[in-house]
Amino acid sequence: MAYYLTYRPKRIKDLDLAQVRESLTEILGAKEIPHAFLFSGPKGTGKTSSARILAKAVNCP
Repeated sequence: MAYYLTYRPKRIKDLDLAQVRESLTEILGAKEIPHAFLFSGPKGTGKTSSARILAKAVNCP
């Protein structure tokens, strides 16, 4: 298995960037979750991992 798949963060607390952790925690704690998200930034900053964690938290397959 590829290195990046083996060590990909699986939970919000596993994310490396504190600002992203805080933002996702705040969003998930709100009454209503926004309809869309835009993850942007350079390669390797956790965009896909953050999106996967968020999707899992709101029960998307």
